[in-house]
Amino acid sequence: MKRKVDLVVISDLHLGTYGCHAKELLHYLESIEPERVILNGDIIDGWHFSKRYFPKWHMKVVQHLIKWISEQKEIIYITGNHDEMLRKFVGFKMNNFKIENKAVIELGGDKHWFFHGDVFDVTMQHSKWLAKLGGVGYNILILLNRFVNWFSEKLGRGKVSFSKKIKNSVKGAMKHINNFEVTAAKIAASEGYSHVICGHIHEAVKKDITTKEGIVTYLNSGDWIENLTSLEYNEGKWTIFNYLESDLHFAEKISDEVLAELNDHLIFQKLLLEFNLQPKKP
Repeated sequence: MKRKVDLVVISDLHLGTYGCHAKELLHYLESIEPERVILNGDIIDGWHFSKRYFPKWHMKVVQHLIKWISEQKEIIYITGNHDEMLRKFVGFKMNNFKIENKAVIELGGDKHWFFHGDVFDVTMQHSKWLAKLGGVGYNILILLNRFVNWFSEKLGRGKVSFSKKIKNSVKGAMKHINNFEVTAAKIAASEGYSHVICGHIHEAVKKDITTKEGIVTYLNSGDWIENLTSLEYNEGKWTIFNYLESDLHFAEKISDEVLAELNDHLIFQKLLLEFNLQPKKP
C-alpha cells in the first residue's frame, strides 16, 4: 500500500548524469501517494545532458512524474541552475502543473518560501564557467566514489563519501553552507515567511535559525546523487526522508542479495550440467 503524503519536496536529481540514483528514486516515488509535489530545481541536468546517456531508469522517473501530472496532482517545477534552460518557460501552466522560479505556499497557517538557492551562490553569479568546471569534477568524483564503494562492499566494509569528507575537512566549504542557510533565513524573515525550503547545497537539513526579525525554520531537501533524501510535509509536520535509512532500501538490499544468490545457484547448476557432474538419481 502506498504511503499518503500531503506534500513532498525533491531536488537535485540530476537526471541524465552518471551520479543519479534513478532506480532508487523511482522505488521511492512508487511508494508514496502525494497530494502536492515540489520539484525544487536541478531535476534534469542540462549542463551535462547527452543524447548518448539517458538510461531507462532515468526515463522511468520522468514517466512517473508525467503520470502524476495526468492524475491531476498539483506539481510545481522550480527551476535550478542545472535546468536553467526552463527559466524561459516560467509562468507556463498546464492543468495543475506549472513552472516557476520560486513559490510561496501557506501550510498550517504559516507562509513557506520555496526556491532552489543558486541565487545565493557567488560562483554561479560571477563565474558560471568555473561552476560548470566544478560540476564536471564533482561528477568524476562521484564515479570514482562508486567504484571504490563497490570494492569496499565486496570486502565487507562500509561505504564512504569522498565529497562529504572534502566538505567536512574544508572550512571554507562549511562556511559557505552556513552562510547560505543564514542568508536564506534572513531574507525569509524579512518577507514574513516562517519557513524557507531550498535545494542546491545537496545536504538535507531541518533546523531553526534565529534572525533579528524572528526564528525561521530552514529546510533543504538534499539530493539523489549521494544522500538520497527528500522532504515530506504531513499532518502539519516536516520530516526528512532518507532512502538509505528506510525500509525501502532494506527491502531492495534483501531482494538484490536473493537475486545474487539465485544467480550463483544457476551458475553452479550450469557448471554441473556442463561437466556432467549432476548427482545420479537412486
